[in-house]
Amino acid sequence: MTPELALDHIWTLANCEPAALRSVHFTGSEPGLSSVFRVGALACATIAATGLAAAEYHRLRTGRGQRVTVEMRRALASFRSERYLRIDDGPPPALRDPVMGFYETGDGRWIQLHTNFAHHLHGVLKVLGCENDRAAVAAAIRGWDGATLDQTLADAGLCAALIRTPDEWAALDQAKAIAGLPLFEIERIGDAPPETAKPTRRPDPRSRSDNVTNRPLSGVRVLDLSRIIAGPVAGRALAQHGAQVLMINGPHLPNIAPLVIDNGRGKRSAVVDLRDAAGRETLRGLTRDADVFLQAYRPGALAARGFSAEDVARLRPGIVYVSVCAYGYEGPWASRRGFDSLVQSASGIAVDEQHAAGSPEPKHLPCQALDHATGYLAAFGAMAALARRATEGGSWHVKVSLAQTGQWLQSFGKITEGWRAPDITLEDVRDCLDTTQSEFGRVQAVQPAEQLEETPAFFALPPSPIGAHEAKWL
Repeated sequence: MTPELALDHIWTLANCEPAALRSVHFTGSEPGLSSVFRVGALACATIAATGLAAAEYHRLRTGRGQRVTVEMRRALASFRSERYLRIDDGPPPALRDPVMGFYETGDGRWIQLHTNFAHHLHGVLKVLGCENDRAAVAAAIRGWDGATLDQTLADAGLCAALIRTPDEWAALDQAKAIAGLPLFEIERIGDAPPETAKPTRRPDPRSRSDNVTNRPLSGVRVLDLSRIIAGPVAGRALAQHGAQVLMINGPHLPNIAPLVIDNGRGKRSAVVDLRDAAGRETLRGLTRDADVFLQAYRPGALAARGFSAEDVARLRPGIVYVSVCAYGYEGPWASRRGFDSLVQSASGIAVDEQHAAGSPEPKHLPCQALDHATGYLAAFGAMAALARRATEGGSWHVKVSLAQTGQWLQSFGKITEGWRAPDITLEDVRDCLDTTQSEFGRVQAVQPAEQLEETPAFFALPPSPIGAHEAKWL
C-alpha cells in the first residue's frame, strides 16, 4: 500500500471530491522506521487527509484551492511527537510506569500490562497479590494461565492484553465483529439547516492570507473531551488549522504529564466535573455554542451522563460529534478499556514484529501508530462532516477506533526487512521541531507535518496546565 492509495481509500470512503486528490504531493519512501509494517504510508496518508480536508474546507469558504505536501520523514516525526518532546532542553517527565510491559505466563504465553495510571497499577497489583516491583509482578504472573489472567483483568476493568497471533485474533468474536466494518464512519444523526462556522475577523500575522477566513477552521469551536494520545491528537490537528479548541478534563481523572504538554499545544484547558449537575449544565452550555464535540470515553460512558451523540445533536442541531475508542463499537470488547499498545498486542501486530526481528519477546511498532493515525482520522472525519454540514446541513457522528485502524494497517502488506531500518534520533529531526515558551518552560516539540501553501498549519497557543482557563468560549 502506497501513501497515494491509502489516501485515496480515506478520501473515497468519506465521499469527498475526487479531483481534490490532485492537490496532494508526497515525498519519501519506506521503511522510514524500524518495522515490517508500512507505518510511513499510514502516517503520510492520515496526515495528508487531515491537511487536504482543511484545505478543502478553506476552499469551500473562500473559493481558493491550495497544494498540500507531506514528507514521510516529517509525518513519522509527528507519529513519534511525544518521543521527541523536550522541556528546557531536557527530557520531559517520565511517560511510562516501570511495571508496564510484557510478562511470560505460567502456560508459556505472553501478556502485556498497561499500568501508566495509578489506579490501573494498584488494581493489577491487587489481582496479582504482589508488591509494586517488576520482579514481583513477573513472579506472580508465572503462576497464571495467560487467557485466564487476561479475562480476569478485563473483568476488573483493568488494562492488559494477552499476546495473540493474527490468526488467534481473527478467531475472536471481537475481531469478527469489526472485520466487516469500514475504517471509519460518518453518519447523519439529525436534521439542521446548512451552516458554516463564522470566521474570525482578526487576521493572524503568521498566515499568508489577510482574508477574514485566514485559517481553514477559523471560527470553528471544538470541545475536546479526551486524554492520552488518539483523541488529543485529533483536537491538536484541528487547532493547528485554526479551530478554537477547549479541552475539558474532570478534576478526578488522571493524566500523563508529557502528553498534556505535547497534545495540549494550540488548546485552552478547563476542568468540568460531570459527576455533578452543575458541571453537566456547564458542558451543556458550552455544547450549545460548539461546532465539534470530540470525545474518547469508552462507549456508553458519556451517554450515562446525558451526552450521547443523539443527546448532543438534540441539544445542538448541526453538531459534529466525534467518537474515539479502542476496540470498536460492536462486539463483546466494545466497552473494554484499551490503549494503542494493547491493541497491537491483542491483534497480532506485536507477534509479527517479534517474529520478523527474531526478538525473544513480543515487540511493538516503533511508535504509537494506531493512536496517531486514529487521531488524524478523527480530525479528518470532523472536517469532512463540517463540509457536509455547510453544503447539506444536518448533525453528524464520526466514529473511529484503534482496532479498525490496526486492521487497516495490517492489510497494507509488509516490508520483509523493514525491521532493519535504523532508528530516527532526536538529532535526525531537529529541523522538524519548533520552540515555544509556556508555563511548563521552554517547549521543543514536533511541528505539524502537512505543508499547506496558503494557510500553513501552526499552533497559535502554547500548551497550558490542566484547568488553566475558564470553561468559556472566547
